[in-house]
Amino acid sequence: MIDVYILGSKNRSSILNNMVSNSTKNLNPILIDKISELSNLQGKQILFAIELNNIGVCYDTLKTIEYLQSLGRESLLNCTGAILIHGPNDLYTKNFSREIIFLANSLGCAFIGHPLVEATGNLKNFLTWQKTMDMDLEEICYTLSEKLVARLMSVTEEKIENPNILALHSSSYETSNTLSLWNLVKKHLPNFTEFHVENGTILDCSGCSFKTCMHYSEKNSCFYGGVMVEEIYPAIEKAHTILFLCPNYNDAISANLSAVINRLTALYRKQSFYEKNLFSIVVSGNSGSDILAKQLIDALNINKGFRLPPYFCLMSTANEPRSILKYDNIETISNDFSNHILKESKRQIFHN
Repeated sequence: MIDVYILGSKNRSSILNNMVSNSTKNLNPILIDKISELSNLQGKQILFAIELNNIGVCYDTLKTIEYLQSLGRESLLNCTGAILIHGPNDLYTKNFSREIIFLANSLGCAFIGHPLVEATGNLKNFLTWQKTMDMDLEEICYTLSEKLVARLMSVTEEKIENPNILALHSSSYETSNTLSLWNLVKKHLPNFTEFHVENGTILDCSGCSFKTCMHYSEKNSCFYGGVMVEEIYPAIEKAHTILFLCPNYNDAISANLSAVINRLTALYRKQSFYEKNLFSIVVSGNSGSDILAKQLIDALNINKGFRLPPYFCLMSTANEPRSILKYDNIETISNDFSNHILKESKRQIFHN
């Protein structure tokens, strides 16, 4: 039987226990509940089983991550992860999940697309699934948990010699430290496409009904059409890796790139993004790069299903234009990141 390593809460509700037991019944689940057992997890399939308290925190999981960080930034190198999470109310499950994904990713753990099943207190978050699954809410929860872990354990890969890398940004080269850093990174990438999302070229999603969205999706289109349909959709379809270049504007992704993400829904309804990698470069004027990184995790890994490679985001802080170019070791850092992007882009991930 195949091993899956379970980290997270020591005390679990009956719902979470059933989520874990149903999803691992054909596997060899190895429960890691001692600090001493955390030192040899590299290269493993990791299932985080998380029980939240009333304020949306699981201290057991945070202590686990804290100890793993003390072992060094490669403590979860070559691991692939997924999350089963349960909370006592309607809030916090996604917020805490993206926090754990961000922290584990910074230790070398990749996450499959759509990497979690979240069960809110009354399971109301599964009501939408009832439209297509003839089951009660608990059955839906356990069925989705089983499918998630099956995908986690079925990851295989093939090598790509010349991966297609797409970089998206909406900034000015004259003033953006993010693009200055990207300039250093892209020098070492042999094959990439760069797209500048200019102001006014992409309207935000209009919130069409599912039926309307599917209608346009089947035609490789979207209600608004335009450059999103004519240029960005085809570029994303061809790409093995999508790189978002995100300056920190008020602790949020820029409006233009947010519109791109929102408009991906029509393409998402047509094809899976499980085999596409998500990378990012985020530079903040003062602080908060991690906030944008987590927004990208939420929107593109959790919701849209892009694969999250280890160390997906290069983050820095720089205020004056081009000041980032004066940082010590910035050439080495950018070179290492470009090599990492290329290495992960050459791994074509499949789910059998």
